[in-house]
Amino acid sequence: MALNVENQPPAVVVMGVSGVGKTTVARLLAQRLHLPYAEADDFHPAANIAKMSAGTPLDDQDREPWLHALGDWLGERRRAGTGGVVTCSALKHGYRDILRAHCPDAFFLHLSGSHRLVEDRLAHRSGHFMPTTLLDSQYAALEPLRPDEHGAVLDVGPAPDDLAEMAAQLLRPVNGDLA
Repeated sequence: MALNVENQPPAVVVMGVSGVGKTTVARLLAQRLHLPYAEADDFHPAANIAKMSAGTPLDDQDREPWLHALGDWLGERRRAGTGGVVTCSALKHGYRDILRAHCPDAFFLHLSGSHRLVEDRLAHRSGHFMPTTLLDSQYAALEPLRPDEHGAVLDVGPAPDDLAEMAAQLLRPVNGDLA
């Protein structure tokens, strides 16, 4: 049964390198649009967390089951008609393809910032397993959204509340007044 996506709450992936504010903006956006929220880090198996904590970048094989789990969550929210907001670095087009295989109309909100700004944010963040030393590998892997991908890019210079409102405005014309 095909969904009429015009009348459904959005399925949003807040993406970007570590330290751009995915979690903060995604939570605010989910609250603003009254949507379920999920944090990608909660879907990582222990082996992935151990690898990243040791300063070793994940490879595609490490990421694949994690991406399918995230895609399952988003697809389930879509099928239930609730929509949802999930964080996920979604750095490569192929990763986004996996997510779209589970939720074809997913909207990718790419939070983008300069390497210097993001590095500074990471250096001042506590309680997270992702070390600053892996930032270079994330920027190297990042493939920006293509014109044929459903999504938008927002610069992370503004405050998180402002970014969430900008994102909500981007989503409202397509899905009606959600807030």
